Amino acid sequence: MSETMTVESRPVFPFTAIVGQEEMKLALILNVIDPKIGGVMVMGDRGTGKSTTVRALSDLLPDMQIVANDPFNSDPTDPELMSEEVRKKFQNGEALETATKQIPMIDLPLGATEDRVCGTIDIEKALTEGVKAFEPGLLASANRGILYVDEVNLLDDHLVDVLLDSAASGWNTVEREGISISHPARFILVGSGNPEEGELRPQLLDRFGMHAEIGTVKEPDLRVQIVEQRAAFDENPLDFRKNYTDSQQALRQKIVDARQLLKQTNVEYDFRVKISQICSELNVDGLRGDIVTNRAAKALAAFEGRTEVTAQDIFRVIPLCLRHRLRKDPLETIDSGDKVRDIFKKIFS
Repeated sequence: MSETMTVESRPVFPFTAIVGQEEMKLALILNVIDPKIGGVMVMGDRGTGKSTTVRALSDLLPDMQIVANDPFNSDPTDPELMSEEVRKKFQNGEALETATKQIPMIDLPLGATEDRVCGTIDIEKALTEGVKAFEPGLLASANRGILYVDEVNLLDDHLVDVLLDSAASGWNTVEREGISISHPARFILVGSGNPEEGELRPQLLDRFGMHAEIGTVKEPDLRVQIVEQRAAFDENPLDFRKNYTDSQQALRQKIVDARQLLKQTNVEYDFRVKISQICSELNVDGLRGDIVTNRAAKALAAFEGRTEVTAQDIFRVIPLCLRHRLRKDPLETIDSGDKVRDIFKKIFS
């Protein structure tokens, strides 16, 4: 990302400068490598850097090719990622003017209305001029990017349903007065929240691919380092960012390479059986847990430049993929992540 762009927009704290919170950082990176993992729910105490880390991710994202002046960030080569208008031009063999932009990161404000999120149809224009006049919403802007919802557990359940449906199907449909408009809405959904303010309903939580739990850093040395870094960034953001230019570029390149390598990455059959055994033993409902664990393990192997998934890869990602899918037992004292690790050790021993 050019420094001029950083000056024009608000300077973002560099991702590689963030101390600790390895679990959250890993979950976010794996979702960028393979968006089909299904997003991340980040739960943790206030002031633990949830929002800072998610926003820092946007700075790492590579550029993407889009059709110029298209509000849906349509892909110029993949019909699945095109709006209806662009797809018609593509199928008719018309030349598509292209442009490059950074993968978008869209913030969804807590007070957003459904119209603001999904978009609206101008009925008057549709009736008087006979055209489908659509005003795109946040889901259109987030297509092929990241949609971030801070305090997702305080968001209206109906809106959470809409977001999760779009994230799962990859499409957003707006219907009004007999007029229906659909557009691609493939985005990585990232939610964050504080458990003290209430948990998400289990059926909504299950729809997030991964669940990262973060706590306040306890080590005094690390706390001092975090405070000093934040003070240095607040005092002179551009100078602070320059110190991390090389590490940011290296990580960005590693993500780009991993996305290419992902297609060749493989989980051997025996490991796939063991993943399903773990899910079965933990009484995980449905097959989402199996699918996400396989995808996340492949993304981690690709991130580390390998085409074969190891047992260690699975051990690192499986608590993130399963802990929020376990049935809650109020009398249980063991942490859900530790419970997943215990069953892993038993089956992989």
